[in-house]
Amino acid sequence: MTHGQLVGKTVLVTRPSHQADYLSGRIKELSGEPWLFPVLEIADSEDKQPLLDVIKQLDSYDLAVFVSPNAVERVMPLIHANRSWPESVQLATVGKGSADALGRYGVTKVLFPKDGSDSEALLRMPLLQRMQSKRVVIFRGNGGRKLLGDILRKRGAEVEYVECYRRYKPEIDTAPLVKYWGGAGIDAVTISSSEGLRNLFDMLGEAGQPLLKITPVFTAHTRIEQQARELGIEKIYHTPLGDEGTIQGLLAYFEGE
Repeated sequence: MTHGQLVGKTVLVTRPSHQADYLSGRIKELSGEPWLFPVLEIADSEDKQPLLDVIKQLDSYDLAVFVSPNAVERVMPLIHANRSWPESVQLATVGKGSADALGRYGVTKVLFPKDGSDSEALLRMPLLQRMQSKRVVIFRGNGGRKLLGDILRKRGAEVEYVECYRRYKPEIDTAPLVKYWGGAGIDAVTISSSEGLRNLFDMLGEAGQPLLKITPVFTAHTRIEQQARELGIEKIYHTPLGDEGTIQGLLAYFEGE
């Protein structure tokens, strides 16, 4: 294969539709073919009132955590429409992508881990070790992991979750994808969330799951790697964080074939 290119390679891009443009564009730039197949979609919460109530009381919190860029995109426009961000409230995110999203709203003083992009990495940061009597609000989607709130409570914080968006599994006809996968073939699968991997596995069904199990899967998250192994996926490759990290991983793999 041509160095620094993805010529002739078809890559399954599973990000939500509104977040897939950059990765798909980079794959095309490198002469590869992205196959867009969102395994998660994002929608507004059915009831925004709890979120609006928290925004009114932002001054009463010591720390506000955004768990994803989707949380940033759902919350910051509402804050800007109603008030300014209180200087006394520290912002934190679980990864650089969310910190970058806050930067697009003019927020630059953000605490985020450099050695990971999950709750575990954020919880390792020194400023989050002593949380006695601190009030914390966590902006997130429906459901999700409880680890962050549970550990902060054990460290003495008062924690409140606020749902600011909903994730759901799209209704997509998988027959064209499975047919192509079994013929010309999908050469690689990119995945960025555990819930997304579960959805992909379910959506492919009995016809497509054997194909997924023998296709290289690329992810930046160790929890997703573990889940992939539990699902019987044989070829799992760890990449650096972010879309560019995914591209680096794809290039390194195919150049080594």
